[in-house]
Amino acid sequence: MHSGPQLTITVHDDVPRDEGRVVDDGLGEANAAAAPLYEVRPLSCFARSSSGAVVGGVVGRTWGECCELRQLWVASAHRRAGIGTSLVREFERRAQARGCRTFYLDTFSFQAPDFYRSLGYRAELVVEGYAPGVARYTMVRRLAASGPTP
Repeated sequence: MHSGPQLTITVHDDVPRDEGRVVDDGLGEANAAAAPLYEVRPLSCFARSSSGAVVGGVVGRTWGECCELRQLWVASAHRRAGIGTSLVREFERRAQARGCRTFYLDTFSFQAPDFYRSLGYRAELVVEGYAPGVARYTMVRRLAASGPTP
């Protein structure tokens, strides 16, 4: 039973900017007090055409022994040529040089779960129910302490 001050709860079909910022800031402060978030480091890798244009890239971050692949994209004209595989492997190599042994990502069923499986990732969580036939996969690849270079 709640015995504190009387509260009013409001529900919105969007996120009001000011209220959303209060939640973001409060969560950020609580997280910073609980964990060394200053150790989180960004990491990215890009494929470029001969003109220097970006035709693909991987964006993520590392923290301790974990590496999160947050985004992977290859321009449609360059797909199915091994660029995605090369990008992921270079990204993983740099993360491994930072001490990472666990690699993880989220992908939807209409994105690339089969591609990530081909690179040794396993679905450790599958959430269904987004839309008919759409599932979200949390996929993980772990290296042994003296495991191979990705």
